[in-house]
Amino acid sequence: MEKIKIWLSWSTGKDCAYALHQLMLNKKYEIKGLLTTLTTSRAVAMHGTPEHLLKSQASELGLPLYCTEAGINKYQQSFEQQMRTLLKTALDQNVSHIAFGDLFLEDIRSYREEKMKGTGIELLFPLWQKPTSELAKSIINSGFKAIITSINLKALPISFLGRSYNEEFLSDLPPSIDPCGENGEFHTFVFDGPVFQSPIVVDLGKITIEGDHGFVQLNSNKFTCEDH
Repeated sequence: MEKIKIWLSWSTGKDCAYALHQLMLNKKYEIKGLLTTLTTSRAVAMHGTPEHLLKSQASELGLPLYCTEAGINKYQQSFEQQMRTLLKTALDQNVSHIAFGDLFLEDIRSYREEKMKGTGIELLFPLWQKPTSELAKSIINSGFKAIITSINLKALPISFLGRSYNEEFLSDLPPSIDPCGENGEFHTFVFDGPVFQSPIVVDLGKITIEGDHGFVQLNSNKFTCEDH
């Protein structure tokens, strides 16, 4: 039986990494690439992951990376034009599905489904409505290692920035905070796990505040943008 070919929406965080792991374990699917949107500052929105670390992840995963840019890119193409071009590339590769690591936010899922109507691409949500307390422990117990790279300062104090996503982190979260951060309380960068060929070595840099959000800079000398 021919496998279903998939692209995975890739945010650089723990949820999409765990979704990738689950899809790889399912013999029905073949992962053909990662799909990411970069900001005009060449970083992954909300996570703050710089492009060179995004590319490091794709290299360690052994998967092609397909990027769109928010707004207008250097070729003067709008985001919508870029997405149409990439979806044509997906279809040319016989990719029939795009998977997302969304957990329970109905409005986000509905938005994605509406945008994909009529494209010929179907959507998958492999982690949908899994209890997040159980999911958080499964991510950690599966061997994924991640760093908290951004937080909503209305939800968490700045001291949570740069921490490891582990059992201690979960136990320190206030009861009102989702253990997977699905309501935007925090975001992560995954640097190791069962889907990686080898760990990505990163150092913590400076902390910046942008509105209600705090970000910690991640530094790595392993790859530069020009390497890929």
